[in-house]
Amino acid sequence: MFFPSHMTQILRSIVFAGFTIISTVAAPKTFDFKDPKGVNAIQFHLDSILEPINGTASDVSGKVEFDSADVAATKGEVKVAAKSLKVSNDTMTEHLLGAGWIDAETHKDISFQFANLGDVKPAGENKWTAVANGKFTLKGVTKDISVPVNLTYLPGKAGARVGKPERGGDLLVVRGAFEINRADFGIKPGQNEDKVAPVIQLTFGVVGTSSNS
Repeated sequence: MFFPSHMTQILRSIVFAGFTIISTVAAPKTFDFKDPKGVNAIQFHLDSILEPINGTASDVSGKVEFDSADVAATKGEVKVAAKSLKVSNDTMTEHLLGAGWIDAETHKDISFQFANLGDVKPAGENKWTAVANGKFTLKGVTKDISVPVNLTYLPGKAGARVGKPERGGDLLVVRGAFEINRADFGIKPGQNEDKVAPVIQLTFGVVGTSSNS
């Protein structure tokens, strides 16, 4: 079928616009978890018989690629500086960071890296539950783990969070909880279990800010 040249140009423009719209909608955004407000943190709990211990790790960073149209393809890494681990007792904190325990001087980061999300289910508008399957590294030892997570996507809310709504930008909030066995990571296996529980419980609620909104 023959089309006049101006009709051909119009059709080309429509096709090009369609591809532009599709690529814009489908493109994942990169969310930076180095929080400008400095409130991102991971909590840890060791429920031992003699001394239940609670602490935080506050120096969180990492980047995650997220697309609300393809949540399962979410991938990235979140890490925390080992030296930021802290409990309420200063002497216990010093021991925790020492070579016999976390060895924060040698193994500077604790990290979780994943390539996708499994079992993704909608949980409301711009909310999902999922399981992040990936590799957790602590004290130089890497193990495969699965972490149940809740994701909340907040388009256009990044500026409002820091009191500057005119900036725009998006937020990605990730919440979850999981457990690890310290012996699996070479942390005093079988030792001091009356004072330091063998199982470490971790909970987190961290916010990432889009860098390409």
